[in-house]
Amino acid sequence: MTHPSGLSRYRPAAVIVLLLAVGAGLFAGSYSFAMAHPTPHHVPIGVVDDSPQLQKFVAGMDSGLSTELVQRRFATRAAAVDAVDRQHVFAVAQTRAGGGTVSFDLVPAAGASVARVLAAAAPVAASQAGVRLSLGDLRPLQPGDPQGLAIFYITLAAVIVGFLGAVQLTVHASELRPLERFATIVVYSVLGSLSIVAVVDWGLQVLRLPFLQSWAILTLTMVTSGLVFTAFYMLFGKWAILPTWLLMVLLGNPSSGGAVSWLLLPQPLGAVGRWLPPGASVNAQHNAIYFSGNQYAFPYLVLFGWAVAAAAVAWTWRRRRYPQL
Repeated sequence: MTHPSGLSRYRPAAVIVLLLAVGAGLFAGSYSFAMAHPTPHHVPIGVVDDSPQLQKFVAGMDSGLSTELVQRRFATRAAAVDAVDRQHVFAVAQTRAGGGTVSFDLVPAAGASVARVLAAAAPVAASQAGVRLSLGDLRPLQPGDPQGLAIFYITLAAVIVGFLGAVQLTVHASELRPLERFATIVVYSVLGSLSIVAVVDWGLQVLRLPFLQSWAILTLTMVTSGLVFTAFYMLFGKWAILPTWLLMVLLGNPSSGGAVSWLLLPQPLGAVGRWLPPGASVNAQHNAIYFSGNQYAFPYLVLFGWAVAAAAVAWTWRRRRYPQL
């Protein structure tokens, strides 16, 4: 066996050192950029009347937040609450008690970070408008997750374990054929997602999860993450961890809407995030837990799309790693 001599044997180590140094900064920067200073961008709210007092309050909110609250008018409070359940608006405002009080009902379940930002600005806006303020929660978070971060954490676990499992298969089970590799990814995803549900819900009781649906979402998330790495492995070999980490962790997780709502993220992160697997997983899980009566197919289509596309790429390019097939 021939060993590299001179400086050439240090070249791979030097490349890895450089990549890790750059990656550390990008990792810290991506999360800091996305989450350090959440800023509202055209937050839609429902208004039930058009009183001057309410308009002064909304104008004060716009000024305090340096943004624009997009008002969507509803004839009745019931219609506005229905829009909340469909996640079309993130607060409901109306005047009461002869116009001297503004009722401002937030929806933490639709976006905890949005609710916190609005709640912080509301008292100042009410004072400037010369009205009393009544803050309420239309759809509160679960007691075990008062900050609304548990969905982000379980998704982060599914994403990272999903592709790290595929990395380990490459290192320790390289003799597996492509179909065997795919099957193994599915098996550890089913068991790993069950473990997440068991620990977070049954064990720690942090978040009450709709068992079958949350299990299925986490399983699909882990499968997708594992297949994304596998596709990159078939394309780039041992360097596959780099594009996987860039896509799923540096870009996907900060823009997922789990820690900071899409409405508060810098653009274009807020728009891009929902099209990536972590964002789709957070979206699907969030709807299943808090808005089970008004769910959407979009996040599931995104996850399935990434899984199918990654599997197709891996299968098409499999002979680059398995020339004997």
